[in-house]
Amino acid sequence: MTSGIHHITLISRRVQANVDFYVGFLGLHLVKRTGGFEDPNQLHLFYGDASGSPGSLVSFLIWEDGSPGRVGSGQPSEIAFAIPTQSIGFWLTRALQFNIQATGPAQEFGEPVLRLKDPDGVIVKLVGTDALAEPAPWASRDIPESDSIRRLRGATVLTEKPKETAHFLQSHFGYREAAATETIHRLVSSSGDVVDVRDATGFWAAAPGTGTIDHIAFRAPDEGTVLAVRADLEQEHAGATNAHDRKYFFSLYVREPGGSLYELATDGPGFAVDELPDALGSKLFLPPHLSSDPAATVVRLPQFALPGEPRLTLRDLPFIHRFYHPERMNDRSFVLLHGSGGNETDMLPFGHQLDPRATLIGLRGRSTEEGFPRWFRRLSMTTFDQRDIRSEAEAFAAFVEEARETYGLDLARTVFIGYSNGANLLAAVMLLHPGAIRNAVLMRAMAALEDAPKADLSGTNVLMLTGKDDIYGRHAPQLQTELRESGANFEAVDLDTGHGIGPEDVAVIRPWLAGLGV
Repeated sequence: MTSGIHHITLISRRVQANVDFYVGFLGLHLVKRTGGFEDPNQLHLFYGDASGSPGSLVSFLIWEDGSPGRVGSGQPSEIAFAIPTQSIGFWLTRALQFNIQATGPAQEFGEPVLRLKDPDGVIVKLVGTDALAEPAPWASRDIPESDSIRRLRGATVLTEKPKETAHFLQSHFGYREAAATETIHRLVSSSGDVVDVRDATGFWAAAPGTGTIDHIAFRAPDEGTVLAVRADLEQEHAGATNAHDRKYFFSLYVREPGGSLYELATDGPGFAVDELPDALGSKLFLPPHLSSDPAATVVRLPQFALPGEPRLTLRDLPFIHRFYHPERMNDRSFVLLHGSGGNETDMLPFGHQLDPRATLIGLRGRSTEEGFPRWFRRLSMTTFDQRDIRSEAEAFAAFVEEARETYGLDLARTVFIGYSNGANLLAAVMLLHPGAIRNAVLMRAMAALEDAPKADLSGTNVLMLTGKDDIYGRHAPQLQTELRESGANFEAVDLDTGHGIGPEDVAVIRPWLAGLGV
């Protein structure tokens, strides 16, 4: 049986920093970019050698601006890459050039090891060794092939059941024990890579999230082998063994006795099934179940630039935000605010439907209700925390000003579009901070701000769309009156719909924008 690591999958919080580290600094080859098989809002990137060979691969689930996890028992804690032994000095120098802290070299099981941390805090080891084959070395623009990363050297697994974890790897994935210390059992595969099983008794339990290793995938020659291992696991009552066709490999997942998630993946068919070998990683592919509305999926996925490509540097502003830049852009921008329980990606498909060539900026509210984002606290279904509204409106006005300065946002060509709770915040911002917003679309809004000041909104264009069957629609007239009396160029339209939004909104907004010349 073929044995060894197929790939290791991690979770990252920032796609651009991730690409800059693994492609820009480590010099790995981006061999595949796909939408998430389990989560349509998730980008999945694979890095490896020139051909994306099993054993060279690390992959990342991008949880953009997601919550950090916690490294602990029941989870892998480190990944290691093999480099030529004589290249330790090259990588020490390179780490200094890139301002990346490196410790070592130190000897681990007779091999020199440099320790680094990636942008999410994951420990990445560079191990000087000649113990592994090099099927397809990849030389990047500033890393000669003689110093480049060869493939995965291995991983470290933390477990409170070290004997059971080691036995599981030996019984089902073809590993054997090669060495040991007081706390670590080193297991080696026929491919030469290693898994260090570390006794983490008494250590806290792992928690999933960004900055953690999701799973280790091991190699199988074909689907028949995967199914045979699955049958063995089921006979042993090893727990759920879910099998999936991932297009580039067929695999199953299982948790070992210590809690870590393992995958068994076939070597084939490989990443060249839908891209030419010399064009690997150049195009985004979506799983078949996401292909019915690809545009709605693509706009939700975080964008990035490879080293040397033009890029927009994101700033740390008061609100988490996500840009989407279409391939062919006009000079119009939409700033999109979600409703209760949404996030910065929810309104991106709506904005793209409204104008496929507009730049989109989706924002996330900072208040939460039972763990879900809002724009300000709610006391009941129709009453709100007034101090919180004013505080968040002030923060939003500051965001607009900083975005104008740092991103060059042209407020005359920018339209702020809010839905429900997001529309309510936009209304509060306009009334409390006149001039911060010049063009606004409020969908299913109501008067949330009490004792609204008499604002002068002359020169501000506002379109308010209310659903005739919206249960909150009876609270809209007060806001309509306040906006009319403010001097805004105001238009209100009642639609034959409820609280949701859809094509009927697009049909009104498009001609309104055209009429304004925005």
